Amino acid sequence: MDAPLHFRTATEVSALLARREVSSVEITRAVIERTRAVEDRVRAFTARDEQRALAQAAASDARRAADRTLGPLDGVPVSVKDVLASEGEPLTCSSRMLANFVSPYDATAIARLKAAGAVLWGRLNMDEFAMGSSTENSAFHTTANPWDLDRIPGGSSGGSAAALAAGESIVTLGSDTGGSIRQPAALCGVSGLKPTYGRVSRYGLVAFASSLDQVGPLGRCVDDLGLLLGAISGHDERDSTSVRVPVPDFNVEAAARLAQHRERPLRIGLPKEYFGEGLDPEIRAAIEHAIAFYRAQGCDVREVSLPHTQYAIATYYIIATAEASSNLARYDGIRYGHRSTNISDAIDIYAQSRAEGFGAEVKRRIILGTYVLSSGYYDAYYLRAQKVRTLIRRDFLQAFEQVDALLTPTSPIPAFRKGEKSADPLAMYLADIFTISTNLAGLPGLSIPCGFTAGGLPIGLQLLGRPFEESTLLALAKSYEQSHDWHLRRPSL
Repeated sequence: MDAPLHFRTATEVSALLARREVSSVEITRAVIERTRAVEDRVRAFTARDEQRALAQAAASDARRAADRTLGPLDGVPVSVKDVLASEGEPLTCSSRMLANFVSPYDATAIARLKAAGAVLWGRLNMDEFAMGSSTENSAFHTTANPWDLDRIPGGSSGGSAAALAAGESIVTLGSDTGGSIRQPAALCGVSGLKPTYGRVSRYGLVAFASSLDQVGPLGRCVDDLGLLLGAISGHDERDSTSVRVPVPDFNVEAAARLAQHRERPLRIGLPKEYFGEGLDPEIRAAIEHAIAFYRAQGCDVREVSLPHTQYAIATYYIIATAEASSNLARYDGIRYGHRSTNISDAIDIYAQSRAEGFGAEVKRRIILGTYVLSSGYYDAYYLRAQKVRTLIRRDFLQAFEQVDALLTPTSPIPAFRKGEKSADPLAMYLADIFTISTNLAGLPGLSIPCGFTAGGLPIGLQLLGRPFEESTLLALAKSYEQSHDWHLRRPSL
């Protein structure tokens, strides 16, 4: 039986629109009605404007009627993590510091979505300034996991994953600094992709850690990831870290890779460091089933080693907090952000505004970052972490001399209950243990659903690849998806 409109994939919606079996207004209304029905329980959004979305949908229908369609995303509703600037819309980063800020311009990724004719529908909740793994650090509210409303959806793109899983959007955008797309995708039973660093412009993405952040898509199927990635990718002169590489049709290229696989089986590496203690037994079993599938498909599956993985958590939290300390210095109550009224002089403006505007986790990371950058500690911590980062990247590149992709769990544990780890920041940080190395190395990675626990919680499979070889990952993910139905299951809200 066909899924209701609000649970269709972007690829399906695009095909329905192309055949004129449905209008963009009908699809947008279906998503709006679904959001009205479930949002009070899921709480995935920070802001949404129904009339603005319907106006964009009507404009898309008018273009289609005049045979001036802008592409496959024309008329498809897309919701966006509240960390990307969209002209005339709130840009809060789920922080009191920016609670009343409205963006005066478009991020490059947003401008490209508009150029593709997408219907921008709503701003999605997140951990404040993208700092967190559970979306419990939002200054506004905690988003629930649609599979179990007492559990977290992951983070920091928890709103992006939850809205998708709940049927509140057709496809979504998130950002990934240390796993913030892949981990919530895994915990909510959807697919998510972190592109190679530099593949997607960061212009208009509010910075957490500039050398780690990357914008990426979340979707209900692998083809949706390729479709959205193609729309937002490309060199941007306004972003000095944007790389000038060709933007292929990712889904066409992935299909070609699958065809080549029949002649030369793809080689998949299993990093032994990712299968040690601390991995939930049900997740281990699901990943082992996936490994058996790839072997049965003729893939050459072999063990590899990433020996510096043990230093990844420490390295990441030194570099990320140092960059956060620098990036968030601008929010001082004078130039940007919330300004306290409880002030007596300029020093009070700075101190009180930041004390009131930032939440506990953001303050924690600013303090850590300031410490590792301070005189006498820079060489001992930050400089050494950058050297270890180079070794971590070297581990990956050496592994990719032997294999075409790496296969790992996305998260060591399924979605945990709200508040379960809030009092233990280190335990929360360890939830990202399988995803952060990819950001340190600047590599692409994706997560797809690969099973459920006995309690009905989603499990994610992670695939990691060489720089700018997203199509290889999409090909491997598509091969798995075609033989399994995990991505077709929906929570019963």
